[in-house]
Amino acid sequence: MVRMKLQQAGVRIERFLLRIGLTLLLLIGICLVGKRAIGDWYFRKGSPESIQAAIRWDGNNPQYCDAWGTLTSFYMISAKFDESVTSFECATRLSPYNAHFWSDLGGAYDRAGRPDDALRAFQRALQLFPLSPEINWRFANFAFRSHRIPETLRALPLVLAGNNPSHRDVFRLALRATPDKDEILEKLPHQALVFFEFLNFEMEAGDISGAEAAWRRILQLNLPFDPRLAFPYLDALIQHHESDRLVATWSALAERFPAEIGALAKPPNLVENGSFEHDLLDGGLDWRVVPVEGAVVSLDSGDAFERARALRIEFSGKANLDYGQVFQYVPVQPNRRYLFSGAIRVKGITTDSGPRFQVFDALDMRNLFLSTEGSVGSSGWSVQKLEFKTSPATRLLIVRVARIPSQKLDNLINGTAWIDQVRLTAED
Repeated sequence: MVRMKLQQAGVRIERFLLRIGLTLLLLIGICLVGKRAIGDWYFRKGSPESIQAAIRWDGNNPQYCDAWGTLTSFYMISAKFDESVTSFECATRLSPYNAHFWSDLGGAYDRAGRPDDALRAFQRALQLFPLSPEINWRFANFAFRSHRIPETLRALPLVLAGNNPSHRDVFRLALRATPDKDEILEKLPHQALVFFEFLNFEMEAGDISGAEAAWRRILQLNLPFDPRLAFPYLDALIQHHESDRLVATWSALAERFPAEIGALAKPPNLVENGSFEHDLLDGGLDWRVVPVEGAVVSLDSGDAFERARALRIEFSGKANLDYGQVFQYVPVQPNRRYLFSGAIRVKGITTDSGPRFQVFDALDMRNLFLSTEGSVGSSGWSVQKLEFKTSPATRLLIVRVARIPSQKLDNLINGTAWIDQVRLTAED
């Protein structure tokens, strides 16, 4: 009987101790959760004081250590680099598989003048997250400053896979690392958009040979791309007076895109898409249309001069337009005789100044400028012609539909004009 009572008392004591233990564990858990909640509350404030308070409440959170390291390092709250290094070391110790923490530590070691430690930290970050554009960018800059040029160039293609930093910053670093454009082009990822960005970067810098090398690389790799991506390059060649390269580039596009561009040419006519049977590309050596208030341009299948379509320009009657927004660049030879012709029809064109054709030197109008008579009122199709000889300096013409402003009181142009069968041929 006594033994049974002792056993029962022991059970009651065990249960009591268990309840005390569970209560203590619950209180400890509540305390930890409370400390973490308070630390998070301070951390979300984002100020230096609040981040320090968050660390005091929850010193085992690696994010807080990393944030304090960033503040002390990049924002120079403390002039002592050792403090930021310690904070980043804390973050990597608490979270050893976080690649970004290791990258931050590598940057801190670099700023503290510890390149060997920085290299090990960056290598660990890249081991954990080898395809990260951000980490590769930070490593590429470190490698460049450390004169590790091959490692710099190897990291840059992975950087270009992301949106940050700007690809132009990547190209600048690459050109600082090596002047060899071919080596840079070899490292670029096989993406047409990246090659075109590098091409445009080189043209803006005035390096035409570097841009041409990028263009050749695009063609050699047979990368798929929208032909319109090449239009800024063609515009840059025009601005740099590179007529021969312009012709060669357009010919390469025509060969690569026979349906979109190759079909525009109808030799011996030098004007591309002169019959307007194809949709306008609005760039390159095809027709361009610059929108302007007071005139609407479209393709009309209703009453063409020949074949199926003509270009239609409707004037609203609300402006005395100085118009020249439909035009095309046409490469020509210097000291050569040419014959221009174009068909025009008008309906209800008001004022004494109507639409006409103009042909002039694209780079210097003083070398060549010709114009037909303006068409006013209403009339059927008529063919207007110009004969001329290019100057010794003329290699590129502009052919356009124009209307010069009227000097009369009643000068607001209204009505519609149709354009078709625009031709420019060289005379034997």
